Amino acid sequence: MPDSNTPVFPSDRDLRRLLRFSRMDGRIWLAGQRMLLMHVNTLRAMRKEIIQSFGLEQARALLTRAGYSAGEQDGLLARQVRPDQGVFETFAIGPQLHMLEGAVQVEPLVFDYQPHADPAKRHFHAIFNWSYSWEAETHVQEYGPQEDPACWMQLGYASGYSTAFFQQPVLFKEVRCTACGHAHCQIEGRFLHEWPAAQRDAVNHEPVSVEQTVTALRQEVEALRGQLDQSRQRTQLVGQSPAFERAFMLLQRAAPTQVTVLLTGPTGVGKEQFARALHAMSDRAEQPFVAINCAALPADLIESELFGVEKGAYTGAVQTRLGRFERADGGTLFLDELGELPLAAQAKLLRVLQQGEIEKLGGTEVRKVNVRVVAATNVDLEKAVEAGTFRRDLLYRLNIYPIQIPSLCERLDDIPLLARHMLEQYSTLHGKRLSGFTGPAMAALCNHDWPGNVRELANLIERGVILTPPEQPIDAGTLFPSLEMPLTDHLAASGQLASADDETSEGDAQTLSQPGSLQSASGVYYLLQKQGLGLEDLEGLLLQEALAQAGGNMAAAARALKMTRPQLSYRLSRIRCKGEE
Repeated sequence: MPDSNTPVFPSDRDLRRLLRFSRMDGRIWLAGQRMLLMHVNTLRAMRKEIIQSFGLEQARALLTRAGYSAGEQDGLLARQVRPDQGVFETFAIGPQLHMLEGAVQVEPLVFDYQPHADPAKRHFHAIFNWSYSWEAETHVQEYGPQEDPACWMQLGYASGYSTAFFQQPVLFKEVRCTACGHAHCQIEGRFLHEWPAAQRDAVNHEPVSVEQTVTALRQEVEALRGQLDQSRQRTQLVGQSPAFERAFMLLQRAAPTQVTVLLTGPTGVGKEQFARALHAMSDRAEQPFVAINCAALPADLIESELFGVEKGAYTGAVQTRLGRFERADGGTLFLDELGELPLAAQAKLLRVLQQGEIEKLGGTEVRKVNVRVVAATNVDLEKAVEAGTFRRDLLYRLNIYPIQIPSLCERLDDIPLLARHMLEQYSTLHGKRLSGFTGPAMAALCNHDWPGNVRELANLIERGVILTPPEQPIDAGTLFPSLEMPLTDHLAASGQLASADDETSEGDAQTLSQPGSLQSASGVYYLLQKQGLGLEDLEGLLLQEALAQAGGNMAAAARALKMTRPQLSYRLSRIRCKGEE
């Protein structure tokens, strides 16, 4: 029996409420994090494969780091739960989640924490017993009794969780292990600075050896990939979808030539980024890259901006000024929104493309320039020619090498890559460290129809970075304000999501989850009475659920409900207005 000084875990009922099983789509959620149930034999086979492929020490480092990462996620969650309880009760969330996740049974023996304003003077010492460790059991089954402890992932979890919880490096060591013949496993943890220097086992805290292994493998793979990946590394373009690969392949082939390139595609697809990538891959990369938006300047200023102006050429021209062509001499000039270029400027542009000569506004001297032109437009230039707003000879001169930049809805596989890339960029820009995206947030991103393309995605990610608290993941509601509740909350509210500790509602939830059950009027009426809901409540739940399932896409939600988008918008606004009364 434990004595009165032995710490005792509080009830874990609040944690079990965070664990939800979605019968509709087969997903499991722990708060905002997606979870998996896996066979231990699957982990056992994976563990064996890693050991055979990397060797014992490398496998130990890799699996410890994997556990460390899982612990970090739960440590960030723990900082949001039980805010009004003591340090031990709040810290207990990690060991209790470790048990709920099926890893091991945890028994606290010692927990001593002494805070201090100076992190170097804080004190932490904890000892836990582990029983039924899946990792120790599987290791003994594969390799027999061991001389060294074998609970690598679980030990990494303890260190990662405690480090995230205290926001200060913590190192746990396994001092006993059933794989070594002990009756149970036992771990001991302290702040890293409290361990003697000789005992600061860095492999449990920083993945040094794994990083070296991965770096070596990456270098080998990059050498085999050849010129394509080397070029992409210089361009900062992100993507792997077939549509992106086709556009990038055309861009790469044009790079070493001097051909004029015409980039087409809808607004927001990133045409300037592709133009910069073309410049970076060319032999002009060390020379200037100059961009001008032809639609952003008044028609009477376009020529002076492009070709320069002599002093006295017009009222206000008090000095000679270089144009964009001269500034880009030796490099690349990017002409965005080319379809908006006035006809007079089009004639001069054609001369530059054909002869490489410019003449300043108000001047008589002709000057040679060596400029590669990359043009971009989101309008149909053939129709502009028919309408008389674009010169046909200029179109023929520009259309030598067209590249169609795909819209974001044509490269849905790239959304996770782009989102993470932009998250890193904007986190650095705004000086914040975030822990990625929640599962519902990434699902919402992947299901949005993206009328604004990559530019819209960038705007949403930047807003998410600004609004999300440090060290937390971006959630769906931050990206799409129309998603007032996360998907799991909608399902829970409608009775279609079972809580891990809610066994009494099992029959009701099963009734809703069975195919065709909603066709029974009596079944629907029973559930409304059971949950104390009215007809308007049911309508609100259905509308919000459809919107959540569509990832915030109003048009898709309306189609699913067999109504128009305005009808859905009106019904949602009516429900929200009633909720504010």
